[in-house]
Amino acid sequence: MKIFHSFLFCFLFLSLQAHPVQGLLERIDKGASGKFILELQKSDTDFFELDQEGDKIVIRANNYVSIATGLNWYLKYYAGIHLSWNGMQVRLPDVLPPVIQKERRETNSKYRYNFNYCTYSYTMAFWDWERWEKEIDWMALHGVNLPLALTGAESVWYNLLFRLGYTKEEINEFIAGPGFLGWWLMNNLEGWGGPNPDNWYTQQIDLQKKILKRMREYGMEPVLPGYSGMVPHNANEKLGLNVSDPGTWNGYRRPAFLQPTDPRFEEISTMYYHEMEQLFGKANFYSMDPFHEGGSVDGVDLQAAGEAIRKAMKKVNPNAVWVIQAWQENPRPAMIDPLNAGDLLVLDLYSESRPQWGDPTSKWYREKGYGKHGWIYCMLLNYGGNVGLHGKMKHVIDSYYQAVAHTNGRTLQGIGMTMEGSENNPVMYELLTELPWRPEYVDKEEWLQQYTFARYGKIDPVVTGAWQILGNSIYNCPPASTQQGTHESVFCARPSLSVYQVSSWSEMSDYYDPWDVIRAAERMISVSDQYVGCNNFEYDLVDIVRQAIAEKGRMIYAVIQKSYKAKDRELFVSASNRFLELILLQDRLLAVRPEFKVGTWIEQARSLGKTSGEKDLYEWNARVQITTWGNRDAADKGGLRDYAHKEWNGILRDFYYMRWKIYFDYLSATLQGENPAPIDFYAIEEPWICSKNPYPTEPEGNGISTVKEIYQQIFE
Repeated sequence: MKIFHSFLFCFLFLSLQAHPVQGLLERIDKGASGKFILELQKSDTDFFELDQEGDKIVIRANNYVSIATGLNWYLKYYAGIHLSWNGMQVRLPDVLPPVIQKERRETNSKYRYNFNYCTYSYTMAFWDWERWEKEIDWMALHGVNLPLALTGAESVWYNLLFRLGYTKEEINEFIAGPGFLGWWLMNNLEGWGGPNPDNWYTQQIDLQKKILKRMREYGMEPVLPGYSGMVPHNANEKLGLNVSDPGTWNGYRRPAFLQPTDPRFEEISTMYYHEMEQLFGKANFYSMDPFHEGGSVDGVDLQAAGEAIRKAMKKVNPNAVWVIQAWQENPRPAMIDPLNAGDLLVLDLYSESRPQWGDPTSKWYREKGYGKHGWIYCMLLNYGGNVGLHGKMKHVIDSYYQAVAHTNGRTLQGIGMTMEGSENNPVMYELLTELPWRPEYVDKEEWLQQYTFARYGKIDPVVTGAWQILGNSIYNCPPASTQQGTHESVFCARPSLSVYQVSSWSEMSDYYDPWDVIRAAERMISVSDQYVGCNNFEYDLVDIVRQAIAEKGRMIYAVIQKSYKAKDRELFVSASNRFLELILLQDRLLAVRPEFKVGTWIEQARSLGKTSGEKDLYEWNARVQITTWGNRDAADKGGLRDYAHKEWNGILRDFYYMRWKIYFDYLSATLQGENPAPIDFYAIEEPWICSKNPYPTEPEGNGISTVKEIYQQIFE
């Protein structure tokens, strides 16, 4: 009998430990799982309920993701605790605030999607399991049940190409390096950033297995990369395949596209899915984006291509769904219209600015949207992983509810986060992920007040006022704007006398008063002593003041332009020196937070290497991506330089300051009548890319006191 009781105890203990939300609670705060009762109930609709039983909080829901979503709702709106990228652990109070009246929320959004291919490079290129575990927890807390899962795809391709007769060297000439795998998988380029060492492939396989295991424990449906016809550019010569040439992408040769009429299309796609299944199992969703971003379709039978891609996917899993990104001309109607309803799920990738689902005001308007196919309302928000406050807060609210009510909303199946880079603007992601759980229209001002309570743990009129200023200015980008992300910091621009935007395709416009940002920063600073030790407040304070300094930098830059044009050398030298001083002050400000340090990014990269050579390769990938992005041709002629610029400590001082100092010295010389040689910017940028000098990762200085000191030097 004692043996039976011991067995029963062990079984119950293991069952408790296997509950993924129990594990999540323990990772948030050791011992926290004992403060909650988690109950699963059957339901065809995703829901969660918050209730009270004695001194414990009860969360009922229909699946683990819904339970985690309910947990997050409770923590935010009852306990004033907000878990985000800048902090996924917190000390819960000994006695949790009670749920006085049962609260129930449900959603008709079947899917809540996460990630862009680019996110896997701009943010996640060098993540280890510890960081991934936090991200999967974050996804569960925010209701995500359909995440893109690209890690390790290069190993699938390695095995496939080896079976097709490619040598190890040839394979590594095709597969991109760690910092550029996203664009390789979107058929945009070959080989850049490589060759990858053997260790890279094996460690990414192990990492993806852990990622998929945890996602599936939560009940998430991982979206694996499927086969869309990509083959190396030399597949015709090497294998005798019938391929088309999609052309180039920003200075890079694209992989070839295997024609669906080639007899070997079915054979190669079958081999691909076999290798995928051998490593990572089958999936119910596969992501495929042929002809992405300008890929030529000349000579391609689009209907046959769509059918061949669908057929290959269905062969491995008859219930599988093809997930495709709507971007520019894609997906081509000729390719998707013949497919059956239910076979395709379209990500309306940029719903907040260039929707294709049927909004007649859009530049990418499709009258009937995606026809019979299901689609997801997505917020792109961030490009290049750039740092900066930005959002269309009111418009995201309005356009989401408009999409739901629209005729084409009958096939709307959820919401998605499709940012190119994450770990920024948490307020916008918090807003978007809540909308499916709020069937009633959300008032922006009211929501912001609730957000500040959730974010900082109390209602503070000064702080709420600061966020309302931001919500009506920099977070209120006009609906018609197609601006690609943040109002970029002029500090990060390659110098000239006509700088406005930093990256080539920003489409920036002056849609807000920069003094509003400065006033919001001033409000936050005025009460900052009350928030010492509040991680969320200190993070936001640094970010908002960083934005205020960037605004000041743009003002000083205007003086530089005018003084040079007027040939007023004294004013030019004074203004340019002040501009350089602002860069150094910005660098010092951002040193207080690890999230804003280039050392954090570089250390992530180096830590994945097993040898000094591997560490150096990964660091080079990390450095080149955030500066020139590519080689000279791609950087200068292809327009990629500074696309992924980062307003970070370390790179501000050693890279951006260096460029501007050289340029100002050049202009100063011309004002003195000299004729200096033109500056070859790529030549002065490359040495930093190839350097190995270490950068600190730990915070430097006291956050709030440093913010106050720097703010006073600049604005008072």
